[in-house]
Amino acid sequence: MEAAPAFEEFTPESDCDCPGCIQWRRTAPHALPPRLGGHPAAHGARRALVLAAAAGTVLGGQTLPAAASAEVGGHLADRGASPGAGLRVAPADEGPSTPQGGKSPLHGRTATAAPGPPGVTAVRATTRAAIINRADKWVAAQVPYRMDAYWSDGYRQDCSGFVSMAWNLSGNEWTGSLGTYAVRIAKDQLQPGDILLFHNPADPNKGSHVTLFGGWTDSAHTQYLAYEQARPHARKQATPYAYWTNGNRYLAYRYKGVGGGTPGGSGSADSATTRYPGAGSFGPGANNGYVTQLGRALVARGGKRFYRSGPGPRWSDADRRATQAFQLAQGWRGKDADGLPGPTTWTYLMKGKGRDIPKAGAPGPGAAAGATAGAPAYPGRDIFRPGRSHPAIERLGRQLVRKGFGKHYARGPGRTWSESDRRNVEAFQRSQGWRGTAADGHPGPETWRRLFR
Repeated sequence: MEAAPAFEEFTPESDCDCPGCIQWRRTAPHALPPRLGGHPAAHGARRALVLAAAAGTVLGGQTLPAAASAEVGGHLADRGASPGAGLRVAPADEGPSTPQGGKSPLHGRTATAAPGPPGVTAVRATTRAAIINRADKWVAAQVPYRMDAYWSDGYRQDCSGFVSMAWNLSGNEWTGSLGTYAVRIAKDQLQPGDILLFHNPADPNKGSHVTLFGGWTDSAHTQYLAYEQARPHARKQATPYAYWTNGNRYLAYRYKGVGGGTPGGSGSADSATTRYPGAGSFGPGANNGYVTQLGRALVARGGKRFYRSGPGPRWSDADRRATQAFQLAQGWRGKDADGLPGPTTWTYLMKGKGRDIPKAGAPGPGAAAGATAGAPAYPGRDIFRPGRSHPAIERLGRQLVRKGFGKHYARGPGRTWSESDRRNVEAFQRSQGWRGTAADGHPGPETWRRLFR
């Protein structure tokens, strides 16, 4: 008989080493009696364990009192008891007080047998923006993690219930069935709204987990923004690819109902995601969902460093600088790299086309590695720091003077980086229309390229 869909959903910072939690992790996955779909052998083992606990057996290096908790472990505070309160032994045929996160209808009103494929259940059409927006609602509400509870929308408050909610499925799935609603994709195909899933078929109770992919947080694709339901509540945070543990066992999937003509989608264009909304949706004063959608796409393509918070619906200089960085990464210049997304920029971002935004200090197209025609190779950002001495600093200064940006030199320029160099570089950067950290006086690859072109 297949084991019930129980699993411990891993949360790295909330592992507890108290004897109760250790024993709960050992026994909870096999707690369902056979009449509810549990495995007879596992249930027999639990009977023996409970009897042993009642006799005061030493478990995990700690002696459990003869009166063990109802779940044979767990924090007393979680169950409303004081640390010194007595614990009771659960009857041998009594299952735990929390369900095990299997397939269930919305609100969990009826019990179900062991999970199986979704069968003829219809796949509902959705968009990437809708998936992320639904996930954001749980994150904003800080929906508590509980495998025995259902949120007001009817979805179970665990990791697979969270993805079921985000994908707008007709019921609650588990890690063993979510993949049947999706198609496998490669790492480089991941886009916001896809998932990273680890289902352990040999022991679904050990390590099985699923996260919702929110976009890459670095251009090297070593970290991503993970939306997940984990203790103590729904969250989103930068996460190592593919996860903190068992990373090599996670698989990428794309929901079959997501639009946009991507693998696993319906093949039809997703107008809400890919259609350019018009120039009026962006720029100073703009406040709408398209700005948020743009920002998230930019973060996914390596633009996270431009945002101190957000992205959000109100247009900011962070949006402009991140957009410009993406445009420059494509090799566009002048009005084509003004930081305002036109139809081509939007299409590239929404359809995953073109180059990602390079890391800070990394050479852009035509810089450093090969250099633009007639320009010396960019020597690297670390050269231009207080106290550093290098021939490239003098070369930079002489070029600034040639371009008419040498007024801050009392003498020189020379080989040692000075405040005069920084102020002249800042003046040049501001002449390009840059502001904020883009005009901090420290020459990056694009400043260098423009000076020497």
